[in-house]
Amino acid sequence: MKDISEMLFLSPAQMSRLYTFIEELTEQDLLDAQSNYIELFDRGRSLSLLLFEHVHGESRDRGQAMIDLMEQYKTAGLQIESIELPDYLPVFLEYLATLAREEAVQGLADIAPILALLGARLEKRDSLYSSLFTLLLELSGTQVRPEHLHDNVDKEQRDDTAEALDAVWEEEQIKFLGEEGCASAEQNMHQKSFAGSVQPQYVSLDSIAPLSDNSAKDSLTSMSGGQQ
Repeated sequence: MKDISEMLFLSPAQMSRLYTFIEELTEQDLLDAQSNYIELFDRGRSLSLLLFEHVHGESRDRGQAMIDLMEQYKTAGLQIESIELPDYLPVFLEYLATLAREEAVQGLADIAPILALLGARLEKRDSLYSSLFTLLLELSGTQVRPEHLHDNVDKEQRDDTAEALDAVWEEEQIKFLGEEGCASAEQNMHQKSFAGSVQPQYVSLDSIAPLSDNSAKDSLTSMSGGQQ
């Protein structure tokens, strides 16, 4: 079996950082590591690993973008058998791993703005996972880096707190009632009371694109069906 260093195009410094991440992760108790992962990536939307969440949110454009991405997977001979959505970052990286190096690098460049955004948010939380996003950005061949977004991210409010999650739940509940035609004046007032509550905040890709070589924003737009 090949050593990991033989399978990855990483410099000695990059390989050292990857090994450091692996050591820190494996030193944790398994249940603690799993819990930390869930707390980071499954609570709130700001650290979602669903790529199009950061481009389309919950709009209908996201559905078409995922259909287009599935077609790319099928063309490459990749059949997704897991329950994960096609825009789930680990699934997309698995797809890139099947491509030639040049195509894989371009694939990373396509999502560089999202990687930088997630990396900056992880750095703000002092997460060991932030180093992985920096590595992916370095491999992308772009100049986009998490530090370019620190000022933007510092202004954001956390969307994984109990208050934020309650606010989102209340908003979705009232939205559902409204769609059913049952929203009363009292419910509408209640919905408005959450308008200023903590909500997910996303950095516009427009603020990241000028930092990127190879027009990463344009590539991402193409991959996501031409909508933002």
